[in-house]
Amino acid sequence: MFAMDDTPIDDDFEDDEDEFDHFTDAQDSVWDTVMSDLAAGRATGNWVWFVFPVLTGIDDAPMAMFYSLRDAAEASEFARHPVLGPRLVTCLRKLTENDRPLSDTMADENAYKVRACATLFEAAVPQDPIYAKALDDLFAGQRCTKTQRLLREPPPALF
Repeated sequence: MFAMDDTPIDDDFEDDEDEFDHFTDAQDSVWDTVMSDLAAGRATGNWVWFVFPVLTGIDDAPMAMFYSLRDAAEASEFARHPVLGPRLVTCLRKLTENDRPLSDTMADENAYKVRACATLFEAAVPQDPIYAKALDDLFAGQRCTKTQRLLREPPPALF
């Protein structure tokens, strides 16, 4: 493909697109709500999937699949992302610093996603203590056994 002046046009969008753009786009659209929900101790939106990502296979809902991470390596990349990594840590800190029980902040199914997320990231980024702290403080040290199993025995690739 060429522009009007015969300059080649780069049409390889795959190389240009950040692999986590769908996460940043989703988070950017509700970030103020996420912060106010966590500060108030009450999660009111449907943002948990893309703020606390889980491993592919935790849930088969379309939203879960779209915002899931393939493996520990991809979770490690997510944690190193200049926007997403710090946001995840900020959200986990807000939850652990809240004086209210997690069950007062969010529904059980969302708390499960947080536990699955923290379990995944603890395995992917063991040098960062925030994930173990979140699991210890919020879930009495209970890890998500389904996440642990999927890390040991990944499902066959879909593509």
